[in-house]
Amino acid sequence: MPFVTICRSLRLMRRLIGVPLLLASLYPLSALSAPLTLEQAWEQAEQANPALRSTLANLAAAQGELTDARAPLWNNPQLATEWRKRTLPQTTDPTRSNREWTVGLAQTFEITGQQGKRRSAAQQSLAATQEVIAETRRQLRAEVEQRFVQVLSLQLRIQMEERTLKLIQEAATAVKKRVAAGEDSRLDGNLAKVEAERAQNQVSVLREQLVQARSELAALLQLPADNLPEVGGDLDPASASFTLDSLLASAANRPLLRAFDYREKAARSRLDLERAAVYPDVTLGLSTAREGPADSRDRIMGLSVSLPLPLFRRNDTGIGRATTELTQAQVQKQAVQRDSRAQVLALWERWENLKTRVKRLSESVLPSLEENQHLSSVSFRAGEIGLLQLLLVNRQVLDGQRDLLDARTELRLTKVTLEAAAGWQPAHDNR
Repeated sequence: MPFVTICRSLRLMRRLIGVPLLLASLYPLSALSAPLTLEQAWEQAEQANPALRSTLANLAAAQGELTDARAPLWNNPQLATEWRKRTLPQTTDPTRSNREWTVGLAQTFEITGQQGKRRSAAQQSLAATQEVIAETRRQLRAEVEQRFVQVLSLQLRIQMEERTLKLIQEAATAVKKRVAAGEDSRLDGNLAKVEAERAQNQVSVLREQLVQARSELAALLQLPADNLPEVGGDLDPASASFTLDSLLASAANRPLLRAFDYREKAARSRLDLERAAVYPDVTLGLSTAREGPADSRDRIMGLSVSLPLPLFRRNDTGIGRATTELTQAQVQKQAVQRDSRAQVLALWERWENLKTRVKRLSESVLPSLEENQHLSSVSFRAGEIGLLQLLLVNRQVLDGQRDLLDARTELRLTKVTLEAAAGWQPAHDNR
């Protein structure tokens, strides 16, 4: 191959390689990546969220407690050994000495059923920890969806405001031409200019709010600080498959309530354990020893029993703490039961009202406003109406679109909060 052809090929390869590098420098990876979906956000949060990871870390402690409680005996056996050197000065040989030794094994036994109570408390504590993990995961998913919906709503709001801004700018350009031709007054030109600037300012404010919302979502997902996610999806919630009765039934059996129920049972078992600890444990010991002179050494076998007398300390501290723990668990369980039912009822009422409002705005109000906007634009271009009438119609349309978008957003957020408060698990969610 000629040298000139080789040089041209090398230059062409450098250009081809340089194109992707140039695109990468102009458009960061976050800008080129696809919008984040809600399922991806849930998966990322469950892998990286500190609150959930901290809750999962408690599982090891609960499992270790249950493993210890399942041991055949709570107290470990004690092995004791002793080696002695005895000198006998009354013998004919004053330097003569005997080497003696003793080996013993002792085991403490609980005699009032503490082992079963301890195992029951450990099992209930582990079950409570698992339910707390399930509740934390559910609340995390609800929070992620709420932040996700807020970002998605702001993105749609900006798109809507930008469309309105485009219409206002087109009207302002037309008015500017009319003012230059002497068909409209300078007052109309100033009004159009001010209205365009106000619309542009509104878009800028919304973009600032979007940056803040994306930053909060990124922090919840533990994404890099420079990676502000852009989300994609449908703002309207999926059709609800629940009724008020099913939500109330689910709220009575939500993971948080089950966790408090397990905690109450564990506290009751610990109270029984502390009360049983008043009775002393029996320690049995078995020992063997070799004593005496080497030519006539004695073998000694021993059996010992020790029993502490509960005269001065009767475990009042442990019983008091266990009683306090049980009372607190009962109070918390009752409060959560009452608050869960009340919250579900209030959110259901709000959910029903929002559905009615969204339906009314989308089927009655907004179509009329959009028709008015189209007619006013045609009339303005034909010179049949003035700028003030056009701005008034555009403002009404924009307000109607804002009301509908806000209602749709509140409807979605209310549905998320309602399902989280009731502990509702959709049929397609197998987590």
